[in-house]
Amino acid sequence: MNVAITGGHVVPVAGEPVEGGTVLIRDGRIVAVGADVAVPDDVPVVSAEGAWVLPGFVEAHGHLGVHEEGEGWAGQDTNEMTDPNGARLRALDAINPADTGFADALAGGVTTAVIKPGSGNVIGGRTVAVKCWGRTVDEMLVREPVSVKSALGENPKRVYGEQKKIPSTRQGVAAVIRDAFTRAQDYAERKAAADGPFERDNTLEVLSRVLDGSLPWCQHCHRADDIATALRLAEEFGYRLVVNHGTEGHLVADLLAERGVPVIVGPLFTTRSKVELRSRSLRTPGVLARAGVEIAITTDHPVVPINFLVHQATLAVKEGLDRDVALASITANPARIMGLDDRVGSLRPGLDGDVVIWSGDPLDVMSRALRVFVQGREVYRYADGEGVVTDPFYREP
Repeated sequence: MNVAITGGHVVPVAGEPVEGGTVLIRDGRIVAVGADVAVPDDVPVVSAEGAWVLPGFVEAHGHLGVHEEGEGWAGQDTNEMTDPNGARLRALDAINPADTGFADALAGGVTTAVIKPGSGNVIGGRTVAVKCWGRTVDEMLVREPVSVKSALGENPKRVYGEQKKIPSTRQGVAAVIRDAFTRAQDYAERKAAADGPFERDNTLEVLSRVLDGSLPWCQHCHRADDIATALRLAEEFGYRLVVNHGTEGHLVADLLAERGVPVIVGPLFTTRSKVELRSRSLRTPGVLARAGVEIAITTDHPVVPINFLVHQATLAVKEGLDRDVALASITANPARIMGLDDRVGSLRPGLDGDVVIWSGDPLDVMSRALRVFVQGREVYRYADGEGVVTDPFYREP
């Protein structure tokens, strides 16, 4: 799709704001951003005069489409809680694009989401990045797999403790991870030494990709002791660690910074509903960022509705997070952390034409997304007091 968005206060995130700037999109990709962009005659023009223009936000950790809102048991496909090691599972295979959360995402300026299996399993499965608009997940696909999800702490030990099987303790959870990677190491050696046909194992194939560095390990952990376990295991096996949630990350911010481990922090709009969340604070993103930790902010949708992603960033600024870092934490940072920065996260040539026109500064809670473009196609518009998906993908035959 082709479009030129002109005359707005353009915030590329990757560079300085441009007053009265233009974002030119051709064939779904950004080809130019700046104050003096020549717009070809055959490209439709959308005026953003008096408005702000930003890249679509990136949700780094959510359950859109696999944990459908208001559907109860029928729409709950987040956790396959029958095997502690679900590395072979793929979130891709469980996403329903008709989940109402996708429309909410667009209303909140979110155009890309990394969807992850839940945290009931020790090893939940492969994550996937999708656009928040489309008819089938295959059409929405940005990248798969993006990472492998794993969980420490209360969730897996509760789930499997109730089943009277390992793991029922934190040491059991760590043992499941250690055993899985030990088997994956042995498997990789056997595969490398094989001379001829080799019997493949889908679980160990995935874990081997974590060990060789091609897939990061997204580790659900809230408490500081669980974060320390995550660091210990990553050092033992040498994989790329991304801490997810990091509720007590402020207590070990220096250790995370020293090891260069990013944190996808949140959700921040929750009650302290379990022991792991007793230290939940809107100050945590700022503490982590000031310590030198690269952060992204997450809603963990549907724990917090995905359209509130930007509001979490706003209130984190109120509690000490640098304003520029706050914007980066929902755009460029999650894209870079999840290996998607060649597609999304900022406004620069070569990236997808995912652009949102805001009524004003998006960190002002009174601002709203007025028009949303995904790869140059307008998919959402707010007008006459109502937001609508302007290019619905369910059509009459």
